[in-house]
Amino acid sequence: MTQKNWRKSVVYQIYPKSFYSPEGNATGSIKGVTAKLDYLAELGIEYIWMTPVYQSPQHDNGYDVSDYYAIDPSYGTMEDLDELIREAEARGIGLMMDIVVNHSSTDHEWFQKSLSGDERYRDYYIWRDEPTNWESKFGGNAWEYDEKSRQYYLHLFDVTQADLNWENEQMREDVYEMMRFWREKGIKGFRLDVINLISKEQDFPEDESDGRKFYTDGPRIHEYLKEMNREVFDGHDVITVGEMSSTTLDHCVRYSNPDENELSMTFSFHHLKVDYPNGEKFVAAPFDFIQLKDIMSTWQQGMHGKGWNAIFWCNHDQPRVVSRFGNDTNHRVESAKMLATVLHGLQGTPYIYQGEEIGMTNPGFDDLNEYRDIETLNNYKLKREEGVSHEDMMAAIKQKSRDNSRTPMQWDATIHAGFTDGTPWINVAPNYQDVNVEAALDDPNSVFYHYKNLIALRKELDVLTDGDYTLLTPDSLDVWAYTRKTDREELLVVANFYGTETTYTIPEDFERVSVVSHNYDVPELDGTTLSLRPYEAIMFYKQK
Repeated sequence: MTQKNWRKSVVYQIYPKSFYSPEGNATGSIKGVTAKLDYLAELGIEYIWMTPVYQSPQHDNGYDVSDYYAIDPSYGTMEDLDELIREAEARGIGLMMDIVVNHSSTDHEWFQKSLSGDERYRDYYIWRDEPTNWESKFGGNAWEYDEKSRQYYLHLFDVTQADLNWENEQMREDVYEMMRFWREKGIKGFRLDVINLISKEQDFPEDESDGRKFYTDGPRIHEYLKEMNREVFDGHDVITVGEMSSTTLDHCVRYSNPDENELSMTFSFHHLKVDYPNGEKFVAAPFDFIQLKDIMSTWQQGMHGKGWNAIFWCNHDQPRVVSRFGNDTNHRVESAKMLATVLHGLQGTPYIYQGEEIGMTNPGFDDLNEYRDIETLNNYKLKREEGVSHEDMMAAIKQKSRDNSRTPMQWDATIHAGFTDGTPWINVAPNYQDVNVEAALDDPNSVFYHYKNLIALRKELDVLTDGDYTLLTPDSLDVWAYTRKTDREELLVVANFYGTETTYTIPEDFERVSVVSHNYDVPELDGTTLSLRPYEAIMFYKQK
């Protein structure tokens, strides 16, 4: 695909562990993805991003890789992956692999040799005589002591995920060689996990903070990404997206500006922290609507003509958006369509997470024993030790746990939602008999067909790719309205983010235009006054 084509494409993220198991296992498989390719082709997506299927002890659901060249048996075989690549390509779909190279599993051969003192591999990881006060993203100190060598190794995530030392040139070359292996297999894209954390300040300073300022967007990060581009991406038909943790707009412009020769696009997460009071994730709280509009609008304007956003509401680490920013009970369908309209009207490459296109919700598990996520369980333990009540922690977990998005894909109304004939690794959301793919495909007014229309519009309307962005309602407490404009086309998106009726005065030049997307039957427009029903969203379009 040319650059212009991928900028009009939509990516579908698959968490294979929870997608589909035709074998009847507890977890999904690569064959399960292949079996559902016709469904994805019907939706209209052109890329699949699949989270890690490499060999792994699965302490962090595959983000702890023990062999970058092997498929974990729980997902299938290398032959299964080759078949998926071929079958996807036959349907015009490219496969993107998740690359996890900020850290590896401590079971990886490199780390085991590093532990043994092997001269080559000792320096593949970050060892120190004394720890700092840096905190792990999963809670607790980020350094683990090894009694044999009497040194500490760095793990910004779980203790079984040791950070790789990107200062080591040989380690970097081994990483690039691995990535070239997958590229030559026919992989059409790479999603790079927490890639902006790979460059650490080498004196490992500390202050009163958690330490992230000393390793986020670090001193050599752009040098490393340019090197990776030269060694792996340049001259090949692949797209790349970097997951950027706690990053800045200026850095993401550099990461994704074509002139910089680094990445195609970037994920940033600031808009998904608007329900973190005082920056604290595990606290139940409403989202800040004004802040949500402000952050996303700032990134729309700041990246326009300079870099490229990967735009998204959901992924395997985030709650379901219809439960988070919508209404997953009384207005599930309307709010799911509204959120889709707002996102897909923006500039960037939209990413749809499995189940989002049918309006899947958080499961609402009440029992801690129903959760599997290591971050959730670690934080429960830590917060309880700090004195937070069980009730407050469960309220936060029901809202914020990563497992909210990891429950099995709901294919039909049969037992376990058609995900497996066996017992799934995590329980299915209780509403699967009403919310499932089969029901969505049978309903022409379903959330699925709304997404399908938005995906088709992105291919059809250049303004969605090229248009500039203007926020019209920065201070409105219930309406998000914005325009996208080029010299030839204009788009107006108006959305009511809440479950009560409201009104909005549209610009006069949008009185007589086409409605290209709507989640109700007919807009209620009286002159320039638009009456908005609960979670109503309208996309107006005109040519100049």
